[in-house]
Amino acid sequence: MSAAVLASDTTDVHPLTPVAATRLLVLRNYLVYRGAWKLFLTGFLEPVFYLLSIGIGVGALIESFDVGGKEISYAAFVAPGMLAASAFNGALLDSTFNVFFKLKYVKLYDQMLATPLSTGDIARGEIAWGQLRGSSYAAMFLLVMLLMGLIESWWALLALPAVLLIGFAFSAVCMAATTWMRSFQDFDKITLVQLPLFLFSATFFPVDTYSGPVRWIVECTPLYRGVVLCRELTTGTVSVASVVSVVYLLVMGVVGLLVVRRRLDTLLLT
Repeated sequence: MSAAVLASDTTDVHPLTPVAATRLLVLRNYLVYRGAWKLFLTGFLEPVFYLLSIGIGVGALIESFDVGGKEISYAAFVAPGMLAASAFNGALLDSTFNVFFKLKYVKLYDQMLATPLSTGDIARGEIAWGQLRGSSYAAMFLLVMLLMGLIESWWALLALPAVLLIGFAFSAVCMAATTWMRSFQDFDKITLVQLPLFLFSATFFPVDTYSGPVRWIVECTPLYRGVVLCRELTTGTVSVASVVSVVYLLVMGVVGLLVVRRRLDTLLLT
C-alpha cells in the first residue's frame, strides 16, 4: 500500500461529534438490552397495575377531584401521576444499578476511555439512554391513558416531551449520585428516597392536603414538579406553574449532567 493511500486514510478519519458519540452509546445499550425486552414490559406494567387498583378501584369510592377549577375523575387525577412516575422509575433504575455495575465491576467506562470517547460523551450517552428507557415506559402508559379515556385535553400532546424532560432530569441526577456509591449496600439510600417521592408527590392525592411547611417541602421536590406538569397537560389546566416545572426540571438535568462529567473525570482520569 502506498504512502499516499495511507495518508488519505488518515486524513479521512474525523473525531466523533458529541451527537455521534451519544448515538453510539445509546446504540450500544440498545443492542445489550434488545434480548431483555421483559425488563421493559415489567417497567410498563407496574404503573398500569397501580392505575387499575388505586385509580379505578379506589376511584369508585371518590366522586371527583378539582384540578385548576376543573372537575375530573379520580382515575384521571392519578393517571398523570403514574405517567410521571413511569419516567422517574425507569430513569432511576437504569442510571443507578446499571451504571454502578458498569463503573465499579466490569470497568466498562475505563475501556471506553481507551477509545476517542471522553467522559462527557459517556455522561451524555448514559443519561440519554436512561432518559429513553424511562420515557419508553411513559409513552406506552400514555397510550393506555388514551385508550381508557383519561386524557382531558389536546395539551396532552406535550405530555411526551414532558416525560422526556422528567427522564432527563432524574437520569442525570441519579447517575451523579451513583458516582458516590461504594457498594450495593449504598443503594438502600436510593430506595429511601425513591419510595417517599413516589408516595408523597401529589401522586395519589392533591398537594393541598398538606399544610404549612410540609406542603412547601413537597412542592419543592422534583417528582412533584413532574407529576403536576403531566397533570396540567393531560387535564388542560396549563398555567404559569407549568413553566416553573419545565425550568425546574431542565436546570436539574443540566446540573446533574455537569456533576456527572466532573465526577467521571475524578474517578477515571486521576
